[in-house]
Amino acid sequence: MSRYKLPALSGPSLFGRPSSRAAVGLSRRIVTYLFDCLDVYRQRRALEALDDRLLKDIGLTRCDVEAEVSRPFWR
Repeated sequence: MSRYKLPALSGPSLFGRPSSRAAVGLSRRIVTYLFDCLDVYRQRRALEALDDRLLKDIGLTRCDVEAEVSRPFWR
């Protein structure tokens, strides 16, 4: 292949639209972000379910847990 064709294939496509490779990368990042948010949500619910004895064992108070659980899932 000519070395002049390679930059045109790897750069942005015509009219400023993202290439299919860029669209796949973006969609993969969005899906990964959503799964990470879901994981944070599940972890906070599991933390909320712990009793006071287990919280004391890991060095947290019920007040600490309530502050963490009340945060939005994206933070």
